[in-house]
Amino acid sequence: MPDPGSSPLPASLPAAAARLGADVLDRARTGPAAEAPAPEAAPRWIPGGPSGLGTASVSFARPAPVPVPDAAPAPEPPAAAPAAEGRPIPGLYFHPVPDPDPARVDEVSRRIKDWAVDEVQLYPEEWEGQFDGFSVGRYMVACHPDAPTVDHVMLATRLMVAENAVDDCYCEDHGGSPIGLGGRLLMAHTALDHLHTTPEYAPAWAESLGSDAPRRAYRSAMDYFVRAASPSQADRYRHDMARLHMGYLAEAAWAETGHMPEVWEYLAMRQFNNFRPCPTITDTVGGYELPADLHARPETQRVIALAGNATTIVNDLYSYTKELSSPGVHLNLPVVLAEREKLSERDAYLKAIEVHNDLMHAFEAAAAELAAAFPVPTVLRFLKGVATWVDGNHYWHQTNTFRYSLPDFW
Repeated sequence: MPDPGSSPLPASLPAAAARLGADVLDRARTGPAAEAPAPEAAPRWIPGGPSGLGTASVSFARPAPVPVPDAAPAPEPPAAAPAAEGRPIPGLYFHPVPDPDPARVDEVSRRIKDWAVDEVQLYPEEWEGQFDGFSVGRYMVACHPDAPTVDHVMLATRLMVAENAVDDCYCEDHGGSPIGLGGRLLMAHTALDHLHTTPEYAPAWAESLGSDAPRRAYRSAMDYFVRAASPSQADRYRHDMARLHMGYLAEAAWAETGHMPEVWEYLAMRQFNNFRPCPTITDTVGGYELPADLHARPETQRVIALAGNATTIVNDLYSYTKELSSPGVHLNLPVVLAEREKLSERDAYLKAIEVHNDLMHAFEAAAAELAAAFPVPTVLRFLKGVATWVDGNHYWHQTNTFRYSLPDFW
């Protein structure tokens, strides 16, 4: 496949389709892309079918059905929205988004806490402040502004919280360890991809799904999701979660052996240990379905992979100071660049911004090419949803000053 960052749209496409492909990424963005000005001292290479909740399929011949709104209408937006909290990273290429609907944020935040506390007993009382500080309601509403109802947003919100519970409790902050991680992840994965075994052994497996908070969260979140998703959407999500778990295992193996990866190796690991499962369900959360044959096309897979890679480097950059303050060596792109390319901490961080920006430009070019090649409603709406997720992910990282602060490099 030609490099989408440099190749033009095919000349044989009708002009209208080409314009549609080039314009689709403007979708819900309220303004032009922002590339915060880099300081003068910065290096010059920093560049500016089924029925039910969420399953109404959009055919090639007709637009998506009108979604049923939430029972309570959203309040009128304020005349002038306040500026977003937090400071964007200077030199980072991103698209600003409006603050998410506060009424919907409040409702999602209330529901997800009730689910975490009452349904899955996710965390002990002393972790409540960290759970609240994660601001997952604001995160998911910002990433899914086209979700027809709060119930749709909750599909993504439960899965996001469950994924973070596995990461924290199995891998990192709250008792996680690389030792024995493979066994823990495999058992947790069976909450997403059920064990099919003999009657003698099935009860023990079923009982194991309630044995710890991550498995309880995975089981419950997936139960909600499969009731809303089509079989192909559910299997797509299981596949992407297997990718995520493989990425966790690679990072854990390096931690056990003390291996400092090459930059390309780190980026390969991050293509698996990344946010990919989140934007890939944007159609389920939006109440429609991208057909499996279109989702499986290599061009679509490239778009989703680049979106996941770019959003994950955003996390590396915004969480940099937080991770440096944790015990031991915490791998992120600036750390790997500093070690492998013999750069100062500042220059490594600035080069990581360049890597992110290159990934973003490649993502947008690949998405525009796919939209022009397949200008059908489901493809265009899916691309819009993925790109909106990318923007919402940056918004949450920038504005979550409870978790993140920037290094003093400017």
